[in-house]
Amino acid sequence: MITVFHGSNIEVSKPLVSLGRANLDFGKAFYTTDIKDQAENWSKIIFTRKESGTPIVSVYSLDIESVKKNFRYLRFEEYNQAWLDFVVDNRKGGGSYRSFDIVEGGVANDKVIDTVEAYMDGIISADFALGQLRYHKPNNQIAIINQEIIEQYLNFIRSYSL
Repeated sequence: MITVFHGSNIEVSKPLVSLGRANLDFGKAFYTTDIKDQAENWSKIIFTRKESGTPIVSVYSLDIESVKKNFRYLRFEEYNQAWLDFVVDNRKGGGSYRSFDIVEGGVANDKVIDTVEAYMDGIISADFALGQLRYHKPNNQIAIINQEIIEQYLNFIRSYSL
């Protein structure tokens, strides 16, 4: 079991994959992280964008070992060509995430998004982009794509306001 967090402007006790936004790093999914500070930052960003609710972090336990055994699991250990291609495909609406039930890896956050977007726009090469990305330690996101994982292996523990 691992503890994961979801930052939002509302408590999310019963997550639904179908409510996820399209064209994100790892596709349409319910996004969590095992980094508490990262979820807290996300909740502040979402609250600022929506201008409603309050910054809230929902906390869950995730039976990741059972998920790895029973579902199609993909993990990116670092920012590399495979990660870059996967993120670009999903951000462009290509849907490569649909080959998996859960995807874990680095976030194309504000520290690296300019590099990713420059690569997507053809301004820089993949080699140049990867050269820039190697200076960044990836944060972590866990995108749950299959609702069955949420129903069977993700358990809401509590939420807290910031």
